[in-house]
Amino acid sequence: MPDDHAATSHVSLRVPQDIIEAFDHLAATLDRPRSWVMLRALRQYLDEEGAEIAEDIESLAELDRGESGPLEESIEVVRRIIGASGKTRARQK
Repeated sequence: MPDDHAATSHVSLRVPQDIIEAFDHLAATLDRPRSWVMLRALRQYLDEEGAEIAEDIESLAELDRGESGPLEESIEVVRRIIGASGKTRARQK
């Protein structure tokens, strides 16, 4: 996951001691440096929650620019999603 050969920058931040201890425990268990574990955690955050936030920001920007579809189409999509969800639940019972 992390690229050891990528250009890097030094970053300094204050982190609660319990989080540092958790990173240190993982690093020792994996026989890796703390920075390696922290970098993986940051990349995972950016790939998951960070990507969701970026997508939400872009969606809001599209709405601000008036780039949205007709309301009727959106309602139909929501109805199909709800219908499919109901069918899935019925099969699971």
